[in-house]
Amino acid sequence: MTLTATPSSLLRIGAAQAQSIAGDIDANVAQVVALIETAAKAQLQLLVFPEKFLSGYEPDLIKTDIQRYTVSQDDVRLQPILDACASTGVAAIVGAASHAAGKLYISSLIISSKGELLSLYHKQHLFSTERALFCAGASDAGCLLEIADWRLSTAICYDSGFPEHARNAALAGSHVYLASALFSQGNGHHESRIWMPARALDNTIFVLMSNHIGSTGGWNTCGSSAIWSPYGKLLAEGSSDQAGVISCSLDPALMREARSRESMLADYRAIAPNTEHLFKRYRLD
Repeated sequence: MTLTATPSSLLRIGAAQAQSIAGDIDANVAQVVALIETAAKAQLQLLVFPEKFLSGYEPDLIKTDIQRYTVSQDDVRLQPILDACASTGVAAIVGAASHAAGKLYISSLIISSKGELLSLYHKQHLFSTERALFCAGASDAGCLLEIADWRLSTAICYDSGFPEHARNAALAGSHVYLASALFSQGNGHHESRIWMPARALDNTIFVLMSNHIGSTGGWNTCGSSAIWSPYGKLLAEGSSDQAGVISCSLDPALMREARSRESMLADYRAIAPNTEHLFKRYRLD
């Protein structure tokens, strides 16, 4: 696929926001299932959840009992989510703390519309307070997801603060940048409203950000999950404190228009190395 290739049909996606219950993975799984069912009623094809939603953003709690508060790729507690995706046909990206080979990660579970847990994307850029507990994901282990002829890439919160993260995804062919996040009130909200539209405009791609509401891990979160156009303009936005699904139909014509007017990505590609080797590909449909 060349840089100028854009999808041929609309894509219906959504960002979920809800109050995560600290350490209660079963209860949070039930919330995920309910929100997937809500997404299905709105005929969405993909639903994205906040960072570490299944446990809450609770590092002090997580380290007291890793087996209880983190998940693995074969964790039976995830089965209701897989069943919900399979029964509704909605693909999902679900935030969780995970463990594998004796290491802890901040992860996104990549679940297809058939209910298959395809992979875990691990956060590549850890915030300073996360490094004592978690390992960073490998820089060549990004996820490039496919739905119909759309390509979507994953990010977790602090990843999106680094322009190269989204740029590498765009150069690899991503049309949509999906950020599972925890942004707090005050400066966190301010950062989200700079980083996300900037990543969209820099790369003329759609950007979705899913955020927590309420308090988690000592952070008072700001909600306001949102979707931005390739111009960096808001297409849909949630409230600061209400649970629900924020959704939008992504129109490839808008991307084609933006790329005809804003040529930074095409101009940059002429001098940039190919980045496709940094991403593993998975089909969600």
